Amino acid sequence: MLVVGGGVIGLTTAVVLAEGGLRVSLWTRDPVGRTTSAVAGALVWPYRIEPARRVSAWLERSLDHYERLAERPGTTGVRIVPGLMANTRLDSLGGWAARVRELREARPEELPDGFAQGVRAAVPLVDMPVHLRYLKARLRAAGGTVERRAVTDLAEPASLAPVVVNCAGLGARELAPDVSLYPVRGQVVVVENPGIDEWFVAALPGSAGTTYLMPHPYGLLLGGTSTEHSWDLRIDPAEAEVIVARCATVRPELAGARVLEHRVGLRPGRARVRLEAVTRPGGARLVHNYGHGGAGVTVAWGCAEEAARLALE
Repeated sequence: MLVVGGGVIGLTTAVVLAEGGLRVSLWTRDPVGRTTSAVAGALVWPYRIEPARRVSAWLERSLDHYERLAERPGTTGVRIVPGLMANTRLDSLGGWAARVRELREARPEELPDGFAQGVRAAVPLVDMPVHLRYLKARLRAAGGTVERRAVTDLAEPASLAPVVVNCAGLGARELAPDVSLYPVRGQVVVVENPGIDEWFVAALPGSAGTTYLMPHPYGLLLGGTSTEHSWDLRIDPAEAEVIVARCATVRPELAGARVLEHRVGLRPGRARVRLEAVTRPGGARLVHNYGHGGAGVTVAWGCAEEAARLALE
């Protein structure tokens, strides 16, 4: 069995398949540490992903896995971290919210200036460079292999394996092919953490930006942008300044924080996640698992388990 794509969706899917007793090879165009997944803030919370009903089920299954992985944060990169989702009502959340620890309406004194409502919760926050290395090692421990290999046509892996799982993210635009898939450019800034130990997220009404702060072991990740249909992977210094300034309005101690790193990634945007199986000419089974927008980490395990079921039908 072949899995195409070395981001969090591809690696997690390959792990589920290999630990189910199958012989699995994963092909990835880029090193695992240089995929879009590696630059994610990686808060387990749905963002820019549909359809809501299926997302809720995938998220509940993923929470089960991440909570177990959080028992070994140094190895897995997963921690349970409390925080505040501003501009959000408790009754606006889906069924998955019943699984979230410490979920409640925020009290007025817990809200930063300028915010009238929000919810507090303790959810998984994932250090992606560590987590991707963990998944790669776990795949190999289960007998799977990882190979750097660019794919230009799914006919190639389909000629070598009876089942191919397409987890190519934005690359599926050409591979599927699927022109409904489009890039959503995200830029973030990593700064030296002045002592912030909780995450914060606030969607900005009428804006493509979201203000967020994610405390990771490597620094405080500040965001962010969501620019649709942009393929630009260059760092925009002006945009970075706006991100830091916006976060400093929430936490004033960030003004003048030392910048450690800039990151840009292209999220695989799509109206709905594509998770389905088709049969190719010649009989090979092809399972598509892509289009997760900004929530690939959030639903990775739930989608991986469903993809594995489809692969074995």
